[in-house]
Amino acid sequence: MWPPDPDPDPDPEPTGGSRPGPAVPGLRALLPARAFLCSLKGRLLLAESGLSFITFICYVASSASAFLTAPLLEFLLALYFLFADAMQLNDKWQGLCWPMMDFLRCVTAALIYFAISITAVAKYSDGASKAAGVFGFFATIVFAIDFYLIFNDVAKFLKQGDSADETTAHKTEEENSDSDSD
Repeated sequence: MWPPDPDPDPDPEPTGGSRPGPAVPGLRALLPARAFLCSLKGRLLLAESGLSFITFICYVASSASAFLTAPLLEFLLALYFLFADAMQLNDKWQGLCWPMMDFLRCVTAALIYFAISITAVAKYSDGASKAAGVFGFFATIVFAIDFYLIFNDVAKFLKQGDSADETTAHKTEEENSDSDSD
């Protein structure tokens, strides 16, 4: 891998040995971990940012350049959430409601991409506008999958909290009803 290792190990240890790896130098520390990029959320965020960038480039080259702001903003927001999730900023900044912000980002992106893709395909006749519309439809699908998965996670979390609240409410109600029967 580039750049080459400045200090190659002449006799590597057997595969069973555990030797601490070298510290991550410079800008490599900012790259997301491979485990996160291989996760479902990491792949969705990579697809969102990639499709947003391709759609942005297509709108730059097309006659429908009025629509290039939305893919650019969605590209930047997808990159921000990619690095925020990879660096686990949601654990560090507790004051922000990360799942709700991510959900709203995905919902608005899906709706905006759907609207501008329909307009780009229907109104403009050049090839770059049509390509931007097609990539916009793909981005709409990816964003919709992401907000569906986020919604399911939030709904599960809220159901777990509600069931815990209901059991404590039933226990206190039973205790109060037992004391009244005397």
